[in-house]
Amino acid sequence: MKSLVIVESPAKAKTISKILGKDFGVKASVGHIKDLPVKEMGIDIEHNFAPTYIVIPGKEKVIKELKKASKEAEAIYLAPDPDREGEAIAWHIAEEIKDKKKKVYRIKFNEITKAAVLESIKNPGEIDVDKVDAQQARRVLDRLVGYELSPLLWRKVKRGLSAGRVQSVAVRLVVERERAIEAFKQEEYWSINAEFEGSSKPSFWSKLSRYAGDKVDIKDSTSAETAAGIIRQGRFVLSKIERKTRKRMPSPPFITSTMQQEAARKLRFTAKKTMTIAQQLYEGIELGDEGSVGLITYMRTDSTRVAAEAQQVARDFIEKSYGREYLPEKPPVYKSKASAQEAHEAIRPTYLDRAPEAIKQYLSKDQNALYKLIWNRFIASQMAPALLEQTSFDISCDTDAGKGEIFFRASGSVVKFQGFTVLYTEGTDEILDENESLLPDLREGESLRLLNLQPRQHFTQPPPRYTEATLVKALEEEGIGRPSTYASILSTIQDRKYVHKAEGRFSPTELGVVVNDLLVERFAELMDIGFTANMEQKLDSIEEGKLKWERVVKDFYSPFHEKLGEALAIPGKVKPQDIPTEETCEKCGLPMVIRWGRHGRFLACSGFPDCKNAKPLDANKQPVEAVETGEPCPKCGSPMVLKSGRFGKFIACSKYPECKTTKPIATGVKCPLDGGDIVERRSRKGKSFWSCGNYPKCKFATWYRPVPEKCPQCSAAFLGEKRSKTGEVFLVCLNKECGYKSEAKKEEEAAAGAV
Repeated sequence: MKSLVIVESPAKAKTISKILGKDFGVKASVGHIKDLPVKEMGIDIEHNFAPTYIVIPGKEKVIKELKKASKEAEAIYLAPDPDREGEAIAWHIAEEIKDKKKKVYRIKFNEITKAAVLESIKNPGEIDVDKVDAQQARRVLDRLVGYELSPLLWRKVKRGLSAGRVQSVAVRLVVERERAIEAFKQEEYWSINAEFEGSSKPSFWSKLSRYAGDKVDIKDSTSAETAAGIIRQGRFVLSKIERKTRKRMPSPPFITSTMQQEAARKLRFTAKKTMTIAQQLYEGIELGDEGSVGLITYMRTDSTRVAAEAQQVARDFIEKSYGREYLPEKPPVYKSKASAQEAHEAIRPTYLDRAPEAIKQYLSKDQNALYKLIWNRFIASQMAPALLEQTSFDISCDTDAGKGEIFFRASGSVVKFQGFTVLYTEGTDEILDENESLLPDLREGESLRLLNLQPRQHFTQPPPRYTEATLVKALEEEGIGRPSTYASILSTIQDRKYVHKAEGRFSPTELGVVVNDLLVERFAELMDIGFTANMEQKLDSIEEGKLKWERVVKDFYSPFHEKLGEALAIPGKVKPQDIPTEETCEKCGLPMVIRWGRHGRFLACSGFPDCKNAKPLDANKQPVEAVETGEPCPKCGSPMVLKSGRFGKFIACSKYPECKTTKPIATGVKCPLDGGDIVERRSRKGKSFWSCGNYPKCKFATWYRPVPEKCPQCSAAFLGEKRSKTGEVFLVCLNKECGYKSEAKKEEEAAAGAV
């Protein structure tokens, strides 16, 4: 072996090995090889917060193989992903395989193509110590918060809870949005729409824009009918026609956050699913005889920059496929936000001769959907703007009532040139008003005939709950987290049961509200959105070599530790208030209440401690909102709803107890035997297991919770989450012939890094 290249992923290793050929050996570390210990904090606070890194259990064999391969190689190239996490992996690998006689190089590439990989080999660099320090600072900060704050929650709320530096602030966003919804006071208002006809058809609709000389402010039906009565007696003239030609510019190529938002809107993908599939497309897909090919550039980026060569290839493709008129005069330049890492590119296809339809047969349905989204967005971003001719009509209404100026406004637009919209338009999170229509060819000053007048009642709406798309957008706008963390933030706050998602929208759980309020009260600065964003900026400054990581950690830890001591000294627990019920205690006659306990809500006598009567809640009495799922009951046709019981969430008929139809909730993972939905079930002893929803026709079952992550070794569609008796948590491949097993984590370690 002349040269050795070390990457972090087996799939990536396969793609790079194909590019470099037999003169290079390519090995994978399978992620991190070293980390902080799981049984202790691993940070020496007294000695400048020095971290203690140990070999991750199970990685001894990997390190042994890397050491052996490095001894046989003449040159060694470290090629983990080009971000902080990748730099830390490279640093730890270098520490393990270092040899004074051999130079260890660091190479980076934004795309796994022959040109990019060979160029990086020709121009190798060194490990970026500042980038390593930035990752180390984040890791140490998160460990300090997790290990010191979580025990406070155990003492004040209940055992097993956890808190995280960034994720807790995300929970706060959800809690505050829910409170804004609860505090919202609905107000009535009315609009008046009119249908007119002029000298040419078709007729058109317009909206009352000014009434009695002022903007429309009609609050009730009486006022609306009065205004409508006056308007009906009026004389209508098309007083003004205004025509404007405007450009509609294409959206920039994807960055991580916009890719997650658009995949949520258009494909209904979670952020985690989007990133998992994007990773597969980046690292390489088997394209028949071609072998493994990397199809997109690096998917963790906040830069909209596009390489000049890629832009030229796109322009050639656009001219050939759509015509010269679809090309802008110059390649567009999109502005990135100030904190963007401009060394990276935007997310784009690596090869434009591999169109989605041409390679569809080699991709899974989800892979093809995301690849097509990335492809279309990039090509559209390099195309000419659309040209729209926008026309507006102002219609004056003269009446004998002396009410002052009254006029309606209608607007419509005609696409004069499709431009980029021939291929792609961005989705939206808002509900669009019906404020545009096709307008006829009329003359200014002509009289119009009123065909229809419709007063409409409306009510102001509260702010909407966050979706995957809007929560990622909020995190990005507030500066919370970075491209590499958005997906894990959303997953973590759901896994820890601080928020739940129903019908695609997030709301806080009761536990989430309790934990949030405690943290906001006792750690106002830590939970402050601006403080969290400022910490992200400090991490960026560490990466730029402007700040020392130890100083940043020390400035954070001293006031945090002091606040922690004060909070621990306050006696008592924090818990939600009791919920009154109409039930009466059969032992003493006092009212029963729904009370908070170690294992959640239960029914108890309000006379406690004199009366200790208590019992579990029936599923139908659980004090949570029953959310409609949009599917009918298979037995009676009534809507099925999402409910919570003693053993967690389930789907039940809304006509309970008349109809007792229930079904488990699908995990979103498909059965490997017949493609049915894998669902969670309970054994006779109450232990969870997962099986095919088509049981008993299909006998597939496993004790391991399915995780929608592709096996990095055999490409099985999903992995299983296994928990050992010693508290270790790791992912395993259910294909016995594969034997893949991820690095293990302790439950408390997982909790320390979570919310």
